[in-house]
Amino acid sequence: MFKNTIVRIPGESYINGLTTSNLGVPDYEKALKQHGAYIEALKTCGVEVTVLPGHADFPDSTFVEDTAVLTPGFAIISNPGAASRNREVIEMGQVLKSHYENMYYIKSPGTLDGGDILQIDRHFYIGLSARTNLEGAEQLKALLELENYDATIVQLDKFFHLKTGISYLGNQTVVVAGEFIDHPDFQSYKKIIVPPEEEYAANCIRVNDYVIIPSGYPKTKQIINEAGYETIELDMSEFRKLDGGLSCLSLRF
Repeated sequence: MFKNTIVRIPGESYINGLTTSNLGVPDYEKALKQHGAYIEALKTCGVEVTVLPGHADFPDSTFVEDTAVLTPGFAIISNPGAASRNREVIEMGQVLKSHYENMYYIKSPGTLDGGDILQIDRHFYIGLSARTNLEGAEQLKALLELENYDATIVQLDKFFHLKTGISYLGNQTVVVAGEFIDHPDFQSYKKIIVPPEEEYAANCIRVNDYVIIPSGYPKTKQIINEAGYETIELDMSEFRKLDGGLSCLSLRF
């Protein structure tokens, strides 16, 4: 069960954030409304929501997931792979000190984005991507093993982040798309397979009694509902334009 979440309101510079998509420039006012709906959904899930103000110096800083990896007993402050995002972790580290006594840090030349980290119970999967390099992945793996967790490093083929294509819903069940459908590292799990045309919906989040999913993906919603999960749908159009998904917008612990 999650008790706490941390989010950050998109700053006025959000429209200038990094992206690999060709979906156009985000509508800032619409992004604010979508983010507000995201906060309300988290509250519906029964968690305390800490809302940090927008940060004009960091256009991508609303994607707080990339700044840390959190467990019940310790926090690991990341080192984002995009140079323009490196300093986002300074303030987040200060925020997390009010929740954690035990904190670790990923250090250069290692880079690591939280979006590349998937926790399944006591096992972490660490994606190697354009943003997370082998040095960062190995640092994280060593820290996790120091704390008696297991970790596996996964080379990504096409996805931007690991969690772009896989999410964990609990009960040994994963939502998978693309390269992860038949990936050997995930063969032991029960799978909810996302159709190719709804690939974006693979990034969903289980928050206590609900699964929050992006709206507009009816096949995936139906499959998740039929698997016994209650869903909350949210419009994510303005975050998708900057490669963002539902998990990117919060730290959950």
